Amino acid sequence: MRTFIEQMRTRGLVTDVHDPVSSRYDAPKRAFSTDRLLFFHNLDGRKAVMNLVATRESLAVALGVAPEILVPRLASCRYDGKLLDAGSLPMRPVNLDEIPIMENYPGEAGRYLNSGVVFSRYEGVENASVHRMLKAGKDRLVARLVEGRHTHTLHKKALANGERLPVAIVIGMHPLVLFASCSRVPESMELPFAAELLGGEMPVYTLSNGVRVPDAEIILEGYIGNETAVEGPYVDITRTYDPERVQPVIELTGMYTKPDFIYHGLVNAGDEHKLLMGAPYEPLIYRSVAGVTGVTDVVLTKGGCGYLHGVVQIKKRTEGDGKNAIMAAFAAHTSLKHVVIVDGDINPGNPSDVEFAIATRVRADRDTLIIPGVRGSSLDPSRIGDGLNVKMGIDATMELGKEEEFVRAVWED
Repeated sequence: MRTFIEQMRTRGLVTDVHDPVSSRYDAPKRAFSTDRLLFFHNLDGRKAVMNLVATRESLAVALGVAPEILVPRLASCRYDGKLLDAGSLPMRPVNLDEIPIMENYPGEAGRYLNSGVVFSRYEGVENASVHRMLKAGKDRLVARLVEGRHTHTLHKKALANGERLPVAIVIGMHPLVLFASCSRVPESMELPFAAELLGGEMPVYTLSNGVRVPDAEIILEGYIGNETAVEGPYVDITRTYDPERVQPVIELTGMYTKPDFIYHGLVNAGDEHKLLMGAPYEPLIYRSVAGVTGVTDVVLTKGGCGYLHGVVQIKKRTEGDGKNAIMAAFAAHTSLKHVVIVDGDINPGNPSDVEFAIATRVRADRDTLIIPGVRGSSLDPSRIGDGLNVKMGIDATMELGKEEEFVRAVWED
């Protein structure tokens, strides 16, 4: 992570904050108001970073590619990186009070650790995923485990066998490892995916509970057993409050920190949250649409919470390609609510350009596809009680054979 921060600094993309900043509301408010990487030199007396990877540009810097080829590059990955055994790590007693875990919003349940990746391993199956975790003491966290997701499934299996699920919480890693952990990949492939993104190989440490972890600023070792507690309310990606739930407790047994560690904090509903929620789905949508027509880019938009709205840029081959692309996008990302299909002359990352395409190339009776009664995102406040919703796709592409009628006037250089 430190290497990446310096890469961003040399590009003029880091704002250093030297004045004292509080972890209660102050730092989160500052991070929410910008998409620049903020480096706090005195956050409750500690060093911390926010908006580590809050833009497509920063993700492109991490990957070492131009932003315009970011999605095609990610879509070509094969999850075949090599993991190098780096041995173990010196652990010490846990004290979460040493970490400036932030209280982001009024009305939330308390201080939330939401930038950490939960690595788990059970019966040979490895997983890495991000969960919001409410601080519940010096060695306890209450984790929101979404039903049916992999950590929840492994936890249920361990409990059924009368055992606890061994886990590690990793904070302050290279953003490509964080991105890989947020991605939907084949079983046990998060670490190999991260290694591939980092150039082909990556060292991993094995903790005393058997969980393998990457290099990071802070690593917490522990278990998820039978203990539960109330978690929430929590402000989720739509900036609305997710309710209280009874959730599993993570019992922490060991702690590792680098000397003078840098804490990575994340403000929920901010730009980094949106990017990490949505950007991992962009290559999945790209691959899905590529199966039905030519595709050049995919953007899950900031205004759509980085998750619910998408724009897909295609190379239209036949008149039905726009609607085929709509259905392929919904199949790849089931939480997607609205998607717009555009031509190559429309910048999918520019809301004004996309609106122009809708204004000049769409006839609502012909170019919209409405799909009622389908499962959407549980985070969408407009969902029906049982989780169903209505999806809409808009084919904002030019009619084939009439492209000359849509040419925009430009000045020559």
